[in-house]
Amino acid sequence: MKDVVIVAAKRTPFGKYGGALKHIEPENLLMPLFDYFKAQYPESMARVDDVILGNVIGNGGNIARKALLEAGLKTEIPGLTVDRQCGSGLEAIMQACRMIQSGAGSIYIAGGVESTSRAPWKIKRPQSVYETQLPEFYERASFAPDGQDPSMIEAAENVAQTYHISREDQDKYAYLSHRKTIDAYQQHIISREIIPMRVKGKTLHQDESIKSHLDERLLNRLKPLLPGGSVTAGNCCMKNDGAVLLLIMDKTTALNHGFTSGLSFKAGVTVGVDSKLLGIGPIPAVTQLLTNCEYKMDDIDAVELNEAFASQVLASQRSLNIPTEKLNIYGGAIATGHPYGASGAALVTRLFYLENHNKTIATMGIGGGMGNAALFERWSCNKNNSV
Repeated sequence: MKDVVIVAAKRTPFGKYGGALKHIEPENLLMPLFDYFKAQYPESMARVDDVILGNVIGNGGNIARKALLEAGLKTEIPGLTVDRQCGSGLEAIMQACRMIQSGAGSIYIAGGVESTSRAPWKIKRPQSVYETQLPEFYERASFAPDGQDPSMIEAAENVAQTYHISREDQDKYAYLSHRKTIDAYQQHIISREIIPMRVKGKTLHQDESIKSHLDERLLNRLKPLLPGGSVTAGNCCMKNDGAVLLLIMDKTTALNHGFTSGLSFKAGVTVGVDSKLLGIGPIPAVTQLLTNCEYKMDDIDAVELNEAFASQVLASQRSLNIPTEKLNIYGGAIATGHPYGASGAALVTRLFYLENHNKTIATMGIGGGMGNAALFERWSCNKNNSV
């Protein structure tokens, strides 16, 4: 198999649901990223074999194809949109890497995009046009059969109860996520990932969901989202708008195009879990990934795990024995937000900029009861001595 390397990665700032990016259609959220890649890597972009993007709640019609045409890429590039719910962005990256490994192509764009603000309304089709009842709107499609498809909040509560995750621990974790994110912004660390967006005369430089004045007392005062529960609006993520793109190549092509550093893709897995405990997907996914690669958690330098809910992160951390100093080093989705189809790609983008960490993992818990995980290693070389 060919060696695969990620040589560039960028994302937009993540806007809040109904926030600064609310009027931008998902394919247009991608345009600043495409423009950046075309300006920085014109030779590589002229030779892209395919564009693979994750998207969950868009308006259909193959957003990857529409976006690449909107960006002025060659009409010969087909475009593929992947929907594995919130694991879609990571799945798109793994698919691109596997295509390169197999020899199907040499240069791919992969990532994800989501506009929760522009998600179309969904209406159930009546069994008969003669029915007199009013149309029934629904927020999302079913991920599992009746009785096995809890809401995200219910699933988070199920995980908290099953894994004995307290409200206090969830709030502490949420506060830590915000604090680490704010500190990373102040040190200009996260800014390296972001292409600022000009929107209605203003420039959005950072994620809109960050709450710089949040403290643990405020988190403790929030009411549970379900009666008697422990999950609150403060210890779970927000819905968000945003996009992520990565440039991926086989190593030989990367060297020929002048790239000498990045991330090397080593392996990826996707597994199923109990749909009522959907947040624990990272546990078997990472376990299988480590087994396949003959590594232990002690061998891993950093883990990026999507923070949909503090309960699922803590359950996964404890079950996998992830040291706190290795987990979501600069915070996560509780602070920055969760644009579903883009979030997995954002995890890999974060790993791309963790330059002092060798072996790293990105992992997602996924609606419907799934988990995916991918292992990367730091790649650097000179043109005469590839490593």
